[in-house]
Amino acid sequence: MAANRRRGEVSAMIDGRERVLCLTLGALAELEDAFGEEDIGALARRFGTGALSARDIVRVVAAGLRGAGETIADSDVAAMRFEGGAAGAAALVADLLGAAFGEAVPANP
Repeated sequence: MAANRRRGEVSAMIDGRERVLCLTLGALAELEDAFGEEDIGALARRFGTGALSARDIVRVVAAGLRGAGETIADSDVAAMRFEGGAAGAAALVADLLGAAFGEAVPANP
């Protein structure tokens, strides 16, 4: 399964299988709502701080999976295993945010 970076897609090994994630406009709108941000600029600034909780990582990964077409709940993502553990999940979120917003988002949240 090849991800197309030009479309904002990234791939990751989650629960032992390769998955594609994408923060579509709908997924970003979902995150605006989840984080209580007024607009996409505020969302980008929030992520630009590099301070993400485990709950934030779950929300972003879940939104990315749903943006790529999976039907999945945040609670399902919370139970998943990521290549590289928690650090691997954080790196995935950084990569996904970089693909969505450009590389202005820090690579190491």
